[in-house]
Amino acid sequence: MSEQLNLFDRLAFYEGSDVEYKGARGGLPRDLWETYSAFANTDGGLLWLGITQRDGQLDFHGVPEPEKLIADFWNTINNRSKTNINLLRNQDVRIHHVENTKCVLISIRVPRADRHQRPVFIGLDPLRGTYRRNNEGDYKCAESEVRRMFSDQSDEPADSRVLDNFSFADLHIDSLRQFRNRFASRGSHPWLAEDDAGLLSKLGGWRKDRRSGREGLTLAGLLMFGREQAIRDPSAAPGFQLDYREHFDENPDIRWTDRLTLDGHWEGNLFQFHQLVKQKLSIGPGIKRPFGRDAEGYRAGESPVIEALEEALVNALIHADYAGQGGIVIDRWPNRLEFTNPGTLLVSREQLLQGGVSECRNKSLQLMFQMLGAGDRAGSGIDKIRSSWSAERWQSPVLQESHQPDRVSLRLPMSSLLPEDVLTILHQRFGANFDALSGDEIQALVTAQTEGVVTNQQLQGMLAMHRVDITRMLGGLVAHGFLVSEGVGRGTRYSLAQGTPPLSVGTPPLSVGTPPLSVGTPPLNSPSFSLPEDDPRWAIAASVREKRSVKPDVMRTTILTLCANDYLALHQLASLLGRGAKRLHEKHLVHLTRNRQLQLRFPDNPNHPHQAYRASCGCNAPVEDAQ
Repeated sequence: MSEQLNLFDRLAFYEGSDVEYKGARGGLPRDLWETYSAFANTDGGLLWLGITQRDGQLDFHGVPEPEKLIADFWNTINNRSKTNINLLRNQDVRIHHVENTKCVLISIRVPRADRHQRPVFIGLDPLRGTYRRNNEGDYKCAESEVRRMFSDQSDEPADSRVLDNFSFADLHIDSLRQFRNRFASRGSHPWLAEDDAGLLSKLGGWRKDRRSGREGLTLAGLLMFGREQAIRDPSAAPGFQLDYREHFDENPDIRWTDRLTLDGHWEGNLFQFHQLVKQKLSIGPGIKRPFGRDAEGYRAGESPVIEALEEALVNALIHADYAGQGGIVIDRWPNRLEFTNPGTLLVSREQLLQGGVSECRNKSLQLMFQMLGAGDRAGSGIDKIRSSWSAERWQSPVLQESHQPDRVSLRLPMSSLLPEDVLTILHQRFGANFDALSGDEIQALVTAQTEGVVTNQQLQGMLAMHRVDITRMLGGLVAHGFLVSEGVGRGTRYSLAQGTPPLSVGTPPLSVGTPPLSVGTPPLNSPSFSLPEDDPRWAIAASVREKRSVKPDVMRTTILTLCANDYLALHQLASLLGRGAKRLHEKHLVHLTRNRQLQLRFPDNPNHPHQAYRASCGCNAPVEDAQ
């Protein structure tokens, strides 16, 4: 079985909640559709048919009649009594002949459904047929989860709802007037000429619903400027909760050293919470550069770190689902902060981290904070935070989404990316071999040392690498004696190995996937990054590399096969194929990219120094395509 496992490692076997193996001896597995729904409603994933996994061992029994099975699959997924929507394209379903065997497999890549498509469900009843994915596999969604998905489908922002039987009497007028003063401190604006009612209307806090004819206070107006008792009314946001907690004492018996919560000592609305918390965030551990204040007490200048912290605060407030559970919670320790809000991500985590995509659940709240100079509408808020953390050389922010209940958390470590004391410990443990590692591999070992263990999921939020590449990197560190693994599949955890690994100084980075993108490392297109000679892609490219000329379709098919596993940079492809980089790019890569057969690692910046290419179909194996 170990030989099969090694083979499947080359087919991109990796731990994570987005891969599933299913047997298919008797046709389409019955539970395939539950996984289809779960993948679509979570982060997408890859299904392999013809493989089963038990106790970490993989059984490659294959698929006896792949063409018939695929025909049955398409007939079923397009049957509206079976699934409510087909998200797949032809290239998402593929037949593979595993090299050097007679085994035939089928891969099905399920994309993440966008908010307008969710929930994706099986059968005719979404309340009974909607699934999601967690670390244990597929689970059936509760009715409340399904209803929240339907709510997120709407293009009408959640906070634009006109509230029945609410009025100006439910507002904390001092909050609205303080907002006006803060707004005016940023310069003249035509909205400032309006009275309180007019300003509130411009901000989206008061509106007329043209379909129903109702006019009145909106949920946004009440959340931002309302009185706490009115906000918590059952017809508004009964689960409303705001909590800021500082944990600066090392005594574990002391739960917090300072806390700001809805306790009746201040008017509990979003404006007041924002004003009070941002002042607390500007001082304390980790804040190296204090800033001055103007005559009115507002900031006269601030550091990138403070701007990033306010961005994180506002992000939590404007993206929260105020009908969800748990409220807004901000926890602060001497070396990290964590911002948590109810709700789910309206775009994928990858889109959010890349920036440029703006999807906001509460657009009126977003506008209100924008008028204060906080909150970004260009979808670059997380990117700004990551940039500020990178400039400080702190460990990368970690964005996570969890369910039951739906929560989104942003963890902001305020400790060195590579702490000197930790590096000293690792040098003492592993000797000079440690110097041969790449930046990403060092970061994995640092995380294992500081937190006891490291997982694929942890590193996904810290490194600019695909999860498959992270798995291969971790597998390389295990193979070379730096880490030991415990568990299998989604539950795999890695801890530091004892002793010195048998790796000679000067050995190139262990990763066989996309080269690392750590701070200070050269771009992917730098010649310093090359593929090892035993990489299987050298053999795949040999038929092209050894010929002076090949037909364009042969060249392009070979490129797609090489890029099926992970992202490859231009110079890597040129080296594999024995062609000039410029001609390869102009004649083939541009064509494949325009036809959406190749996807860019950085689609919004084609000239990015770390640009690389991956097959759009997502084929994760050095296999022969039978289609």
